[in-house]
Amino acid sequence: MKNQPALFAGRFENRVALITGGASGIGRAVVDRLVHEGAKAIVWDIDAAKLQACQNTHKDRVLTQRVDVTDDQQIQHALKEALQKFSQLDILVNGAGIVGPNGPFWQVEVSDWERVMRINLFGTFYVSRAVTPHLIDQGWGRIVNIASVTANEGPKNLGPYAASKAGVVGLTKSMGKDLASTGVLVNAITPALIATELLQQLSAEYMAAALSRIPLGRPGTLDEASALVCWLCSEECSFSTGATYDLSGGRGL
Repeated sequence: MKNQPALFAGRFENRVALITGGASGIGRAVVDRLVHEGAKAIVWDIDAAKLQACQNTHKDRVLTQRVDVTDDQQIQHALKEALQKFSQLDILVNGAGIVGPNGPFWQVEVSDWERVMRINLFGTFYVSRAVTPHLIDQGWGRIVNIASVTANEGPKNLGPYAASKAGVVGLTKSMGKDLASTGVLVNAITPALIATELLQQLSAEYMAAALSRIPLGRPGTLDEASALVCWLCSEECSFSTGATYDLSGGRGL
């Protein structure tokens, strides 16, 4: 996306977006598209080198901050700094996440289970909790949570990830209802395999099995993912909240 012209030039002019996990994968693709379509972006990640690469690409259109989304104090401090720089916040994309261990659930270490839950589910809650009052105050906002098709399937050998993403789907439904009268809309996407570096965390056996269940026969692309997320972040999305949008090439239907 970053080497192509904006598809909707100016769509996000005068908007400020916060993207967690925004230095790589779907998160970075969303940052690139939002900026190309006029937004300023606050990018949170824990990978300092990738944050610097994002800063180098987008210069003063972005503020990059090294933030652990499982640490509420870090979240509050970084958000305060970001609001001092940009003076507003309109959009939140909760993209920070990990796949975690592959294997039977009874062989998963408790520490690994907790880490997946804290990043994928607790992190989504912590950041949303911090940001939402600012969106309510201005009477307009969009929150998009990145879940997974595994939330509905509960695939073999991926218990912690599936459970955490099912939690994100449930949280999205509740958030959407809680905020329905405020002008803030909350939705989620449930991707199947998307061509990102996260696929390297999956075993070859799991990859082959996952591709065999996708009727379109391929992983999704980052451009496809960012297009859906950015629509959900936009004013064009105006009558949908608490919903989950399938992005699975037919696998999740």
